Amino acid sequence: MPVPETDHISYQRSFYIEGGNFNYAGIVSTSIKSILKQMDFPGDVVRKCAIVCYESEINVVSYARKGVVNLTINPDTVQIEVIDEGPGIPNIDQAMQQGYSTANQKIREMGFGAGMGLYNIKSYSDAFIISSELGKGTRLLMTINIKK
Repeated sequence: MPVPETDHISYQRSFYIEGGNFNYAGIVSTSIKSILKQMDFPGDVVRKCAIVCYESEINVVSYARKGVVNLTINPDTVQIEVIDEGPGIPNIDQAMQQGYSTANQKIREMGFGAGMGLYNIKSYSDAFIISSELGKGTRLLMTINIKK
């Protein structure tokens, strides 16, 4: 179903992520991808949203106790907000660098922790905001433009 042309929010949904549970890692991004495909979004929008959501989801599973993903579809944008309850990021500038990782050996053995997560999130977002507080958690807000 196409997104109606209005100035209002057309669709909203929240998804919850359990930290440390790699068995379900990727479920949220797969669900969001399916929703966007069912709404007939262009392939490039679906792809960008799937990438930023997956990378964010893996970060929550890898580092946080839990998190929530808020999907908001507006007439011109898809917004994906990820809020986690985790250790926070001590140095955001450093964490944003391609290849920088704090992943432990267990995470690396599962094939994660290459240091591309935040870099890819920023690269595939049309707008990206990150904030973090040590001992409390991190918030990401990614915006993908539907129309150019």
